[in-house]
Amino acid sequence: MSSAISAPSPARFPYAAMVVLATIAFTAITTELLPSGLLPQISTGLGVSEPVAGYLAAAYAAVIVVTVVPAARLLGKIPRHALLVGLVLTFALSNALVGLAPDFTSAMIARLVGGLAHGLLWTTMAPFVSRVVPADKVGKALAIVFSGNSLGLAIGAPVGTALGGFLGWRAAFLVLAGFGVVLTVLAFWLLPRVQRISDAARPSLRKAIGQPGVKSVAVAWPLLVLAHFALFTYIAPFIREANLPDYATSLSLTVLGGSGLLGIWIAGLTVDSRPRRSLLITTAAIAASMFLLPLAVGNLPVALVLMTIWGAGLGAIGIYNQSAILRAGGEYSEAANGLTVLTIQLGITIGALYGSAALVVGGPLLVPAAAAIPVVAAFVITLAGKRYAYPPGPRERIWLEPRPVTDKVKDPA
Repeated sequence: MSSAISAPSPARFPYAAMVVLATIAFTAITTELLPSGLLPQISTGLGVSEPVAGYLAAAYAAVIVVTVVPAARLLGKIPRHALLVGLVLTFALSNALVGLAPDFTSAMIARLVGGLAHGLLWTTMAPFVSRVVPADKVGKALAIVFSGNSLGLAIGAPVGTALGGFLGWRAAFLVLAGFGVVLTVLAFWLLPRVQRISDAARPSLRKAIGQPGVKSVAVAWPLLVLAHFALFTYIAPFIREANLPDYATSLSLTVLGGSGLLGIWIAGLTVDSRPRRSLLITTAAIAASMFLLPLAVGNLPVALVLMTIWGAGLGAIGIYNQSAILRAGGEYSEAANGLTVLTIQLGITIGALYGSAALVVGGPLLVPAAAAIPVVAAFVITLAGKRYAYPPGPRERIWLEPRPVTDKVKDPA
């Protein structure tokens, strides 16, 4: 579907547009995570139990899985600029309706609207970025945009939770809605407009899956996300069992979010030149940090160092894999990107279940080791995908090419 978009390479790198997109990503992540931090208040305010209130978060993810592919296909002919602006406004509307909801059913409907917008956003944004920046700067642009994810995790959700504690949970959603309205105006003015090509390939998930390398990325990337959520979901029981201080739980969340920004920055420097080697090193580092975490019992500094490696790796793998799926998808890159949005949401859901099973079977201290297993599987897939899924970059190919052989003429003297 991305082939249906054309834009001239800008003379200057569009920093303002990339910052707007990063802020949109920040808003999306904050919207997704906000109910988790306000469950007690939402439960009381809507007159439901906390487990039922938790469905506001679960349904958000579920609607993404169900609607992302058909919705992307249905709205494929809408200009990308108009679609992105409309999606930001939809986030604002969803949050406003949650903040004003008179009952749980109304809040659930509003969250389903937000989940629909969330899935469409991530199928649209990365291909849009690839069309409005020069080809050799796509990695840099994606790094800027994806920084919004880590900021949403490290800052957006905690600040929203704190705001809800001071002013009430409804106020937190209404403030986020107001922020979304302002962001809609900025997106309208600052995001570049792109034009469709009349003879562009029709979006097709089937043809996208048929592109060499797409299936490998669509499996390896979600495996990494699965591993992260298997451990992240049960980080509190692990910290308690590892005899670490109580404050280590909140500290670990901050470390993971902050180090994710570091990983994004590193990936931005390497994704356009050394994507394959960098992703292999990053994946191996994540696996090692998870395998070693159980050895950090009673040692908070060591645990934080390993969590920093884990968090930085998580931030980086998103950039490397996003670039890989756009490249592997070719003219069907937007449909391929939609496929990864779907499989990643499945990875998040299965990751929480997998972590729960590891917790029950092996106990909290073995959850990190269990999480490392799918990371190893992702490493193997990446290693095998050298030709199509994860090919070497321009700074890596030189090591693969044989050096020219020159005949030396010996001096007869």
